[in-house]
Amino acid sequence: MRTCNEDATSFCGILGLGELPEQRVTGTQPIVYVVDDDASMRATLGSLLLSVGYRVETFDSSAAFLAFKRPDVTSCLVLDIRLRGESGLAFQRDCGRFDLRMPILFVTGHGDVAMSVQAMKAGAVDFLAKPFRDQDMLDAIHDALERDSQRRREEERLRPLRHCYTRLSSREREVMHLVITGLLNKQIAGALDVSEDCVKLHRSQVMKKMNARSVPDLVRKAKDLGINPRC
Repeated sequence: MRTCNEDATSFCGILGLGELPEQRVTGTQPIVYVVDDDASMRATLGSLLLSVGYRVETFDSSAAFLAFKRPDVTSCLVLDIRLRGESGLAFQRDCGRFDLRMPILFVTGHGDVAMSVQAMKAGAVDFLAKPFRDQDMLDAIHDALERDSQRRREEERLRPLRHCYTRLSSREREVMHLVITGLLNKQIAGALDVSEDCVKLHRSQVMKKMNARSVPDLVRKAKDLGINPRC
């Protein structure tokens, strides 16, 4: 694997442009990851992104990218759809297994409509054919980083709520799920085959642990957690 600075410096040397200015990296600076098995393309993208102030990390394979220790910062992935010996689309499908939630922007020299549709349906933020305009790439990366930033802000907002939910016992979660469907205590007791007093106790604990002021408030919190009242 070559780093972005190695690729970009090599590429600029070939063109007689000299070395790129040293990149100033901060702990919270967004990162653009580039995975492409074409060294000249990695250098081109590295040079372009460094020139507008982005922090860039480049890799020649998805395996090299996965082996890299990624900081917990806003980021996005520019991914070649046809890597040597592997498929970018297959890697996109595996991202959930690797707990990769950063937005993906595909680039390709051999793409077609079916590929682009498949990539977009799977959650890709854009699909650019090579050769692409620099501004199109920069616009797409800006949108991808903004999307990831919004995702991270939302996760941070929900972190205390998720913590509250983890404090519920399995029985309290069952009661909560039935409460938000609109069932009465008597109906919940029948559904769980427990006493109504038991349901009242669990319901009280649910409201307390979830910091819910009312049932509508509990329903809103459940919705934020992705819990469907009808499930």
